[in-house]
Amino acid sequence: MISALFQYQFLQNALAAGLLSSIVCGIIGVIVIEKKLVMLSGGIAHTSYGGVGLGYLLGFEPILGAFLFAVGGALAIGKISRRKTTHSDVVIGLFWSFGMALGILFVALTPGYPPDMTSYLFGNILSVTRGDLLLMACLTVLVLAAVAVFYDTWKAYLFDEEFAAVMGVDTARLNYLLLILVAMTVVVLIRVVGIILVLALLTAPAAVAGLLTNSFGRRICYSIFFGAVFCLAGLWLSYTLNIASGACIVILSAVSYLIVYGLRGREQGRVS
Repeated sequence: MISALFQYQFLQNALAAGLLSSIVCGIIGVIVIEKKLVMLSGGIAHTSYGGVGLGYLLGFEPILGAFLFAVGGALAIGKISRRKTTHSDVVIGLFWSFGMALGILFVALTPGYPPDMTSYLFGNILSVTRGDLLLMACLTVLVLAAVAVFYDTWKAYLFDEEFAAVMGVDTARLNYLLLILVAMTVVVLIRVVGIILVLALLTAPAAVAGLLTNSFGRRICYSIFFGAVFCLAGLWLSYTLNIASGACIVILSAVSYLIVYGLRGREQGRVS
């Protein structure tokens, strides 16, 4: 595969996509797990499918439609959930199914033969284009900047939200910013593992890192490293065995977490 990497543009694009994905997963995944927003992230991911379908229906880039729906859905879920008039899991479930239903409807209304939605649902890192990479790079830079600029604020917010509010942190705005960052991360991951499998890559590297260290900074670094390993190993398996890239990456991520979890449990059992 190494020799092919220098010959084929699609492999170079896939490699870049994997590295960009590992960066955003490493950063946002740690925050998502710490704030227990895994299911909310899944709701945002599935809401974005409506934007993909709208893109096909109106003739613009589907990934841009996914971005608009993901951000809009994230803000709407956050706004409704903060009113405390209904359970957040109800809101997430409604947006989850509503976004998917809209995507199916828009695709059905698209003139001509229905488009192949497989790459958006299950991912195909080998089909990433230069345009996809440009969007992914822009979103990755925005995520990096948002976390780096407010790094100490994020740590206070994750440690104790009420304490952060007492210290003068506008936790409501920070929560909305987090939801927007999650939406951006989802869009970055769609072309790699797809809407259906986003949750695994978003959470698995961060979960593995959480088993190894409690430090916020080290968890991010470890998570980025593990995300890169999972993406590159999955890409290699996908290219070598000619099987689905998204599935390879997700299976490696899940199996790695289970192995590390088992080893940590055995080690703790020996200590006790």
